[in-house]
Amino acid sequence: MSSAAQWANSTSPGRRRSRVRTFVIVMLVIVVIALLAGAAYARHYYTWCQGADGPQEPIDLTIPEGATGSEVVNLLHEQGVLRCDTVPRYVVGRDDVAFKAGDYTVTTNMSLEAAVEALTVGPEPAKTVTATVPEGLTVEQTADELGKQLHISAGEIQSLAESGRFDIPPYLPSGAQTAEGFLFPKTYEFVKGEVTPRTAVETMLSQFEEEAAKLPWGNAERLGLSPYEVVVLASLIEKEAANDAERAKIASVIYNRLNSRTPLYIDATLNYIDPDPSNGLTESDLQIKSPYNTRLVKGLPPTPIASPGRASLMGALQPASTDYQYYVLCGSSHRFTSSYNEFLAWKDQCL
Repeated sequence: MSSAAQWANSTSPGRRRSRVRTFVIVMLVIVVIALLAGAAYARHYYTWCQGADGPQEPIDLTIPEGATGSEVVNLLHEQGVLRCDTVPRYVVGRDDVAFKAGDYTVTTNMSLEAAVEALTVGPEPAKTVTATVPEGLTVEQTADELGKQLHISAGEIQSLAESGRFDIPPYLPSGAQTAEGFLFPKTYEFVKGEVTPRTAVETMLSQFEEEAAKLPWGNAERLGLSPYEVVVLASLIEKEAANDAERAKIASVIYNRLNSRTPLYIDATLNYIDPDPSNGLTESDLQIKSPYNTRLVKGLPPTPIASPGRASLMGALQPASTDYQYYVLCGSSHRFTSSYNEFLAWKDQCL
């Protein structure tokens, strides 16, 4: 007989039951200790996950529209903003945290509380600067205005606009040597510190494209002009009209003269190339040999002479139906006529 069997036979049933109870109690104590240790660790991990330490380096972060709380937490964890992602996902879901889409600057090693606070109030609005460009300015004048108002290089703006690098088909065709006429007049808002000569030029060209899309360009072919020529004609209207009510009438005079092959006699085109604007148009200026001298050369000038606004573009596309060939500025508005003699009489009277 083995020694174990001898021991078992020598042990009374009562002693065996006592030893079993002791074993069970010991195991229960071990289990309880393990559970308590696990709970303590879980509490520690739960708290640790929401905390932070370590260097805080700035990070540019974008929360896209429609991102869920879990997706935002994952992004924050991947970028090193949060220590972990499991506990934050639970907390964000439990508290129904609503992150706001936008561009943020956060840091590495943020606490969950700090990250939630930063990303639920919404990004701070960017500081902006405005610039107003009125109708009827040339590229050079527009560049000067933008340079003064935005504190950027006017010379670089002008150089870019006259570089031939830009096109807006079909209005500004590829290969055009200048964007004259297409820097759309408007009040613009730019992000402070981020606007450059290139962004300024591109923004104004994009605005022209947006505004042009609303206009009846189907009329251009009926009127016998290309879209680019319509902008040239609109620039003449912009420089000549004294008020909005006149634009369609001035357009009709220009179209009537184009159709009759009569020189336009629009001195604004000469002003565009006048080598010395300070003394007005002199007799020698009137004799300048240039395609912009519409006293000597029939037809439209080769480029716009200024940036027209929407009203002038509309006037060029929807001219009044008249037989007018002449107009004279009398006071604050123009008089229109088809009679040369009447034109001369008004010219003597008004000018």
